[in-house]
Amino acid sequence: MTRQQLEHILRASGAICGAGEIVVAGSQSIVGVVSDAPEELRESVEADVFTLRDPQDAQLIDGSIGEGSPFHRTFGYYAHGIGKETCVLPDGWEGRLIRLVTAGTNGVVGLCLEPHDMAISKLVAGREKDLEFVGTMLRLGIVNPQRLRERLAATPVGEELRTLISHRVT
Repeated sequence: MTRQQLEHILRASGAICGAGEIVVAGSQSIVGVVSDAPEELRESVEADVFTLRDPQDAQLIDGSIGEGSPFHRTFGYYAHGIGKETCVLPDGWEGRLIRLVTAGTNGVVGLCLEPHDMAISKLVAGREKDLEFVGTMLRLGIVNPQRLRERLAATPVGEELRTLISHRVT
């Protein structure tokens, strides 16, 4: 996904639900944070999004520009409206959101996860594709192990999972 495609999703999401701010929670939040994100981090054609104002917004977005929608068939990418609770994130994540506001967002503010927060969410999910994504971010120096450990310490997970994630970071 390119920055312009993410801007299009933000613009469309805001128009659909009337929200002025859209949180970009999945891997493609990297596109909003790193303007020249490497292609290997931009392979996904979906952006996981939600608003902080109304949980129903996710359903509106998903139903209008989600997977299989005319939007998806026309442009080749789509928004996946998710619930805020879908992501397990470190305490304080909301204060670290990175704003994406450009002419391409048409006044809608994209609130992108800070890369370490997004990486923790991916490590908690633990799917193979998530682990590979975080591994690539580590290899490219976009995130660093020490900060990941600090964020992990502030993440509401059980000790067994915390230990597993810590070993994965190592």
